[in-house]
Amino acid sequence: MVRAEYTYPSPNDDYILDPVRRHRATVPPPQPFIKSLKNTLKEMFFPDDPLRQFKNQPPRKKFALGLQYIFPVFEWGPRYTLDLFKSDLIAGITIASLAIPQGISYAKLANLPPILGLYSSFVPPLIYAVMGSSRDLAVGTVAVGSLLTASMLSAVVNPNENPTLYLHLAFTATLFAGLFEASLGIFRLGFIVDFLSHATIVGFMGGAATVVSLQQLKGILGLSHFTHSTDVIDVIRSVFTQIHQWKWESAVLGFVFLFYLLLSRYFSKKKPNLFWISAMAPLTSVILGSLLVYLTHAEKHGVQVIGHLEKGINPPSIMNLNFDSQYLPTTIKTGIVTGIIALAEGIAVGRSFAMFKNYNIDGNKEMIAFGMMNIAGSCTSCYLTTGPFSRSAVNFNAGCKTAVSNIVMAFAVMLTLLFLIPLFHYTPIVVLSSIIIAAMLGLIDYEAAIHLWKIDKFDFVVCMSAYLGVVFASIEIGLVMAIGLSILRVLLFVARPKTLVLGNIPNSKVYRNVDQYSNTSRVPGVLILEIDAPIYFANASYLRERISRWIDDEEDRIKSLGETELQYIILDMSAVGNIDTSGISMLDELKKIIDRRGLKLALANPGAEVMKKLNKSKFLETIGQDWIFLTVGEAVGACNYMLHTCKQIMAPDQPESYSSNV
Repeated sequence: MVRAEYTYPSPNDDYILDPVRRHRATVPPPQPFIKSLKNTLKEMFFPDDPLRQFKNQPPRKKFALGLQYIFPVFEWGPRYTLDLFKSDLIAGITIASLAIPQGISYAKLANLPPILGLYSSFVPPLIYAVMGSSRDLAVGTVAVGSLLTASMLSAVVNPNENPTLYLHLAFTATLFAGLFEASLGIFRLGFIVDFLSHATIVGFMGGAATVVSLQQLKGILGLSHFTHSTDVIDVIRSVFTQIHQWKWESAVLGFVFLFYLLLSRYFSKKKPNLFWISAMAPLTSVILGSLLVYLTHAEKHGVQVIGHLEKGINPPSIMNLNFDSQYLPTTIKTGIVTGIIALAEGIAVGRSFAMFKNYNIDGNKEMIAFGMMNIAGSCTSCYLTTGPFSRSAVNFNAGCKTAVSNIVMAFAVMLTLLFLIPLFHYTPIVVLSSIIIAAMLGLIDYEAAIHLWKIDKFDFVVCMSAYLGVVFASIEIGLVMAIGLSILRVLLFVARPKTLVLGNIPNSKVYRNVDQYSNTSRVPGVLILEIDAPIYFANASYLRERISRWIDDEEDRIKSLGETELQYIILDMSAVGNIDTSGISMLDELKKIIDRRGLKLALANPGAEVMKKLNKSKFLETIGQDWIFLTVGEAVGACNYMLHTCKQIMAPDQPESYSSNV
């Protein structure tokens, strides 16, 4: 094939007279380094610009705004009315009826004294009511956090052999969880939690719920000894190697109450105005179970009960914090892992209900609030707390208006601790197990997993990896697997960005992906490629190779169809938000490759940051300012202009392999 030699004018010669080419891509004016660094840090850590409200305000107003920012109660408190309190009173009493049995149940799940579940529903809600920004979040302990605490601390201390040391380590882990959460909020590092994607949370929560439910077979069957492992194989082995110790009285009682709890939830879902039936069901189960055991003396026939509980509000525990170097790594690790899970669940729940009521919550302020309530909790005999979905949903459905519902709940729990706690002496363990199983079944969101399969197969793989990792290995391994796959996907997005061939939409100057729009037409002699990501060291080599392959594919297509031979390569840089030195080197190499093939490279719509770096690296001089265009349409117009106005010079004895520079 004979490649003709063309002599083209510069795009800057005559084409600038064409009315299509009115503007030029320009280099942004230089900025001082300090100002540039300030803008970068602001975009990274302050995307919501929380300091905007302080601008042009007198000192007294700034102090008041600062106080409201740290303690949101000072913002909505002055507007609080009696009508709002009536709604919050009903909601607070309703969630207290759920918090009391759930608190006792989850404390048992964490291998902690049952009374700690009530302590944790007294102090932390008061802290959150002052510092939290969500109107609907109901604070308390959660099953997943409880199971994580039990799993990680039991690896170094046996809670049955040394319960005091185990208790002190739980307080210390809660302190580290609070410090970690508050630090993320103070230093605006909340984006770290975003690595827990929706798919990760669905799989992890489903796996943890499965493991928690299976763990409750110990209470349902009345077993005294049970495995401390959380994987399903060890749990099933522990259950079926003790068949001779199963207690049928306990099993019957457990399944009856489980059926009642699930039935009440079913009716509440069918008729949302009957939400109170499901909310009251756990407390009703505790009352009925306690009465049944008391009247029949079932504790003498294999039905285990809670036993004695101390009256009184939270005793201080600051002197019980354990910083022994032997256990410090475990308590720090437990605090960080449980803190991340607590943040992910609490913030996700808060944002969900805020969306329903059309208001916004500040994620960083929430982190500070969660951190402070766990720090305060660790000093007042509480363990890890957050905003559980089940309790918050009841709070929302009960018509709460502000965080005062948490204060009402806390006072209801306080009254229980002061006057009613002896009544829980005969509460059967099997009822608590039934309450936990009923709550956990609601966390296995198989519909969300099916939705992930339909929408994004990779997200489904992440979800199932988290689920299977938790169920068959351990909670920590499942969490690490899911986060690892999520980070891998982010890296793949960066390292393997999309490159698309663009074509012209008929009767327009719009250029779009030829695979997405079947009616697009390719521009003869021009290959238009869109790079759909920033160009960094991680993807520079890939982009060089991929663009070269696109050119090969295009030349093969032209040869097979006998169309106008390829002369120009246009790179649409609209989606390239940034470029590093490796990316600039790649563009320089790519230009040399394209030049050797007798083609010409043009760039369309490079952004300000890209233009600034291309200018400093002298690449603009290498490619020529005339080959940088504001839009793809202008670049195509220039190429077409030169293709149709150039003079063809063909030497009679030109060799077959001759190729000229364009």
